[in-house]
Amino acid sequence: MKRRSFLKTSVAAAAVPLMPSFCLGESANTSLVKNGSVITAAHWGILKASLKDGKVVKSEPWQKTSDIENSLAYTIPELVYNTRIKAPMVRKSYLENPDSPKPELRGKDEWVEVKYEDAIKLVARELKKTREQKGPNSVFAGSYGWRSAGNVNVSITLLYRFMNISGGFVGIKGDYSTGAAQVILPHVVGSAQVYEQQSSWPVVLENSKVVVLWGCNPVSTLRLSYTVSDEQGFAYLEKLRDSGKEIIIIDPLITQTSKFFGKKAKQIRPVPNTDVAMMLGMAYHLYNSQKYDKEFIENYTTGFDKFLPYLLGKNDNTPKTPEWAEKICGIQAQSIKDLAEKFYDNRTMIMAGWGMQRAHHGEQVHWMIVTLCSMLGQIGLEGGGFGFSYHYANGGVPTCVGGVIGGMNSASKGVIKDGKFVGFAKAKKSSASQAWMDDSSDISIPLARVADMILNPGKTIDYNGTKITYPKIDFVYWVGGNPLVHHQDTNTNVKAWRTPRTVVVNEIYWTPTAKMADIVLPATSPYERNDISMSGDYSNAHIVPMKQVVPPQNKAKDDYEIFTDLCHAYAEGLAEVFTDGGKKQMDWVKEFYETAAKSVNATSATTGLSMPSFEEWWNKNEPIAFSPNMESEAYVTYKEFREDPILNALGTPSGLIEIYSETIAKMGYKDCGAHPMWFEPAEWLGMKDKPARFHLLCTHPHDRLHSQLNNCTSLRAKYAVNDREPIIINTKDAKELGIKDGDLVRVFNARGQILGGAVLSDDAPHNVVKMYEGAWYDPNENGLCKNGNVNCLTLDIPTSSLAVGNIAQTALVNIEKYKGDLGDITLSAFLPPRGAY
Repeated sequence: MKRRSFLKTSVAAAAVPLMPSFCLGESANTSLVKNGSVITAAHWGILKASLKDGKVVKSEPWQKTSDIENSLAYTIPELVYNTRIKAPMVRKSYLENPDSPKPELRGKDEWVEVKYEDAIKLVARELKKTREQKGPNSVFAGSYGWRSAGNVNVSITLLYRFMNISGGFVGIKGDYSTGAAQVILPHVVGSAQVYEQQSSWPVVLENSKVVVLWGCNPVSTLRLSYTVSDEQGFAYLEKLRDSGKEIIIIDPLITQTSKFFGKKAKQIRPVPNTDVAMMLGMAYHLYNSQKYDKEFIENYTTGFDKFLPYLLGKNDNTPKTPEWAEKICGIQAQSIKDLAEKFYDNRTMIMAGWGMQRAHHGEQVHWMIVTLCSMLGQIGLEGGGFGFSYHYANGGVPTCVGGVIGGMNSASKGVIKDGKFVGFAKAKKSSASQAWMDDSSDISIPLARVADMILNPGKTIDYNGTKITYPKIDFVYWVGGNPLVHHQDTNTNVKAWRTPRTVVVNEIYWTPTAKMADIVLPATSPYERNDISMSGDYSNAHIVPMKQVVPPQNKAKDDYEIFTDLCHAYAEGLAEVFTDGGKKQMDWVKEFYETAAKSVNATSATTGLSMPSFEEWWNKNEPIAFSPNMESEAYVTYKEFREDPILNALGTPSGLIEIYSETIAKMGYKDCGAHPMWFEPAEWLGMKDKPARFHLLCTHPHDRLHSQLNNCTSLRAKYAVNDREPIIINTKDAKELGIKDGDLVRVFNARGQILGGAVLSDDAPHNVVKMYEGAWYDPNENGLCKNGNVNCLTLDIPTSSLAVGNIAQTALVNIEKYKGDLGDITLSAFLPPRGAY
């Protein structure tokens, strides 16, 4: 299953009536373990939860795969009992008058507890009213986030399913993680690549001479998968470390991965946001020294001849020499030459991360990596080429042979007349040029432009060769994410969230997003319901029983139950459609399992594989493990293309790797040309008139998943400094500013200000600071985020007119020792709002 495939959804468009019976709370499981252990799962792996007297007291990994510790696996007790939303809540001003709800008070107003049935009726009534008065394109339900693991309770799919069949909504394109790469790469190599299987680790370990980790930190990010982590990537990192291969890390920061490899790796530290310039310098040297694969360029690529004049400076009088690159990226010209020759002379695998493309003109990074690897001529060879997902979801772990668990679809557009569901509308034609991450709602907005859309109805933007006009949003429904933390330029984002008439959120905890809603429906955690999943986004290593560990806490309901009840409230017959004829959650769990088992058992005579009955497997409460075959262990990306580029053509217009894209050329964008180029970012250390001194790199956190787990005290104890988010400051820079280890510092620019706890270290180079993204937004009266949410400081402008991704890694900031009153900065990020205690 490809990551986030639920975003490939359907359409929308109508409205109507009220509500019969509610679900009977099927999550009240009477067979729960009182004392003992239960196998369940999360994004961070298969887990064993221990219970005493019906209360979960401990969690740990089901199996250890390596010596690399995963601290996230021990958090179930905190996630069940911490910071919960205890009952359905409505913001006071909204409850008093939904037609004039004072949206400017979101995040400030008092909350009022209401009955669950009344909350459901209120949501259904106000959604219906919005559609009737302003149409389905006034409803935004393009929820995005990592949600909880499990194939049944995929909250975002359930929301899309409800919104589609009940009348339509505005959706999203793309994601925050790979907003630029997933759009540019189909133009270059014919597919998104970032969410696809990589050349297998066994092939790399056997054949690669040089392994390059470029802009990635797998020791941190391999803790997670979008489904359930198989955690096997850690074991392969250990094998790589001990293999004797030449390992090169290219990253401005000394990361956990740098320290893991230690002296067994060489690190090169370019200026942030300048990787493309460095690659261009390497490409120039390869061409100038004639150390590039002319045959590969001629037979497997198109457009090199049109890229060459730019590389050689014939059309801008600026040859992209290593000396030119040195002035931009800070790496000595000779080092750039040596690196290029090393890559050419040895079988080299470039494992590149995603942070580099979350920057201004981020499309250029992966395009240039593909171009550089084309010149090296090793694409499609064992141990050579590139891979963009080795650092994510354990890419490269061989795909296993066995059953695969499916999921619910998000349905099609429903038609409702006279308060009844009467059928589905005619399906909308899909465009072959659509990005694969598009949903299929009538209007879809690039995710990184959501705040811009809400604040600027009627504005028209460019996107990947198309024009998109923003609708006027009056109703927002968000589940499975925390956009008040996730989205760039938080202060602008807050203004956006205070604009629509209605905001509804399903949530487990009092996150900043929940606090900024009008209606909050308390959702169960994944440990309070039954579900099923696979381990390994690419490996499909296990079918995992996600058994309910404890009863639903307080008045929490499963997302499936919430949306079933909303269907009852919205229109007659809608719940039958949503539940596919009245299926309960366990019916779906059983159906998904039995579909996989039928496929496996049908071929057991030839494969030797079989799966037991659902009841036997569920009662045993153990994952079913599968193994790879020789073919998957020997898998090489683009091998078939290399063997025959005509029969195995890529999905590009030419069928070849497109170093120059005629499609993009026709778009005529000034900020994204027809071949990879160096563009100066909006903010970077090399600009003439810098608005601030330090480049802020906001990296993926080591001890949480984006904003998930920020409310876990045990994890914060591992990284917090003075109970704040740590900020890594270069030792000499800190000394110059009079900052000492442990000091509270104010980090600020024209967009906002936050607090951090100083950590003095040369892990950050001169004039670069590092903070983790994902801290819960917690402003004081002066707009200072006390908990250190870095998106208060980031820019909310697109990568370019092509991909329109986010540019979280392009930001300059200033820092100073905090001089304010300590009484003004008491943390409240993890406390319930007024009226919700």
